[in-house]
Amino acid sequence: MQYLITIPSLSLSLSLILLWWCWKMKKGSCASLLCALVVVVVVLAEARVTKAVTCNPLELRPCLGAFTSGQPPSAGCCDKLREQKPCLCGYIKNPDLKQFVNSPSTRRVVAACGVPYPTC
Repeated sequence: MQYLITIPSLSLSLSLILLWWCWKMKKGSCASLLCALVVVVVVLAEARVTKAVTCNPLELRPCLGAFTSGQPPSAGCCDKLREQKPCLCGYIKNPDLKQFVNSPSTRRVVAACGVPYPTC
């Protein structure tokens, strides 16, 4: 799993523009603008960490036993199913994978893990 850290690059530019505008304006209107500036900078400067999911059906290897033998899915299997949840529609639409993803055993494992089966 990859992690992407995104920090909006406009926060510094916006801050500088607002400070310049505040400097040019009268001091009375500058107080409310400065308050707005602080709010904007705090909101935009927070780093946001998002997961970038790589759609690869081989990532579901921990589920192989549950898919083929009927044994209950492991915690690792359920973790991978949750991680690959955004990819399930792509797997269903893939002619090579469709028969496996639509199988009753796969549906049973998905349900046992508490992952909603997608309607694509």
